[in-house]
Amino acid sequence: MNTKNLVALSLLVGMGAVLHTVIPPIFMGMKPDMMLTMMFLGIILFPEKKSVLLLAIVTGIIAGLTSTFPGGLIPNIIDKPVTATIFFLLYLAFKKYQGNIVTVGALTAFGTLISGLVFLTSAYFIVGLPGPFAGLFAAVVLPTAVVNTITMVILYPIALTVVKRTKMVTRPIQTNK
Repeated sequence: MNTKNLVALSLLVGMGAVLHTVIPPIFMGMKPDMMLTMMFLGIILFPEKKSVLLLAIVTGIIAGLTSTFPGGLIPNIIDKPVTATIFFLLYLAFKKYQGNIVTVGALTAFGTLISGLVFLTSAYFIVGLPGPFAGLFAAVVLPTAVVNTITMVILYPIALTVVKRTKMVTRPIQTNK
């Protein structure tokens, strides 16, 4: 992991933190987690174990600190590393299709659903939920998956262009449209 990667990852986390902070809660203290999009983008651009682990831990802490969910710190700290690991493993499993925008979008949607499931489950056992699990999942997690997927489909090609032009990544980036 080099300094360029750390700077790029910190910029993604910073943008995610701003988005996570300014987006208001939409249902019982839960808000759409736009930090996930930035975390997923960081994993896609820098798919290295150390980068993924660092990104997951930092994202979990910052998401927890900016959460409006009652007792949301610990569930976020649990959720992000679990989600990042699953997303990373799936990304590696679909190596042949890594540069494909459809794959990136599908992984983002699936990753967001996993994140919501892990977050709500851990919150349920640690602090309890302010409403029914299914209601929170349907009212917040499902719409967030849609928004994150659309955001990723827009941001991914832009980020890819920036990374290529700045030669930020030393490995060849696969692009399959």
